[in-house]
Amino acid sequence: MDLLTLLQVLDSSVRMATPILLACLAGLFSERAGIFDIGLEGKMLVAAFLAAAMASVTGSAWIGLLAGIGASLTLAIVHGLASITFRGNQLISGVAINFFAAGITVVIAQSWFGQGGRTPQLGDGARFQSITLPFAESLSGVPLLGPIYKELISGHSILVYMAMLIVPLTWWGLYRTRFGLRLRAVGENPAAVDTAGISVVRLRYSAVLICGVLCGIAGAQLATAEPAAGFIKDMTAGRGYIALAALIFAKWRPWYALMACLLFGFLQALELRPDLITNVIGIKVQGQLLSALPYIMTVFILAGFVGKAIPPRAGGEPYVKER
Repeated sequence: MDLLTLLQVLDSSVRMATPILLACLAGLFSERAGIFDIGLEGKMLVAAFLAAAMASVTGSAWIGLLAGIGASLTLAIVHGLASITFRGNQLISGVAINFFAAGITVVIAQSWFGQGGRTPQLGDGARFQSITLPFAESLSGVPLLGPIYKELISGHSILVYMAMLIVPLTWWGLYRTRFGLRLRAVGENPAAVDTAGISVVRLRYSAVLICGVLCGIAGAQLATAEPAAGFIKDMTAGRGYIALAALIFAKWRPWYALMACLLFGFLQALELRPDLITNVIGIKVQGQLLSALPYIMTVFILAGFVGKAIPPRAGGEPYVKER
């Protein structure tokens, strides 16, 4: 495998890891506050649909992004009401959101566009274009560093760079700010936070809303920043569940989440290049097996084969204020 081919695979890995990373960080905020969110998949799906639909109608990818975030926030508020205000079962609420999203997106897409539950393919103005970073062409001749800068670092959409920037911002917000300290505390011991005079409900709603924003960006990335921009039925294809597995693999830490999501992105990128695996191991590998690799790894992670991962102690438990 030559350097250029390797860089192309890694480039695809970064792009495919982006929606998983955003959803993983979304789940991190929510679960750190004690709210388990199985509905990442559903929020991503409605965001992808509305982002593609509004971008197709208006011709603006940014309007599509805002619409996707709005759709995801709406479902996040529903999940917050069910889980925080009415103290319902958080897992059931998340599963209900996933089923609702899977059905409503197809029904509305068929009603609006009449193309079998999909939107028209987005044109150049209605999608996020790749960005060529400064000096990418002029430095391309520099051995090793030039190709890495041009092929791997440069050439992504603004949403990819946004996702990479959110990782250190998440780390800083959780571990270097008062808000982050309180958010982590409310996921471990909400009674102690309440005793200190801090609103548990407000903190948990804040986390749920942040989760909705990040899922909205993840869905918009899928629908408006991929090579074949547009919405198709169930286009998230389990990425929300993969994000949950990556979150457990990362043990609820932002930098580990980045590495876990890049690994999943790499496995998905291999699906596009089965010839590379064949050349490396000398055995022809079926494309279906490569397609299943991310999901097989998800099962292994959720089964606990990667080591014990201890979630926030108050996760999944509604808080009832003592009188």
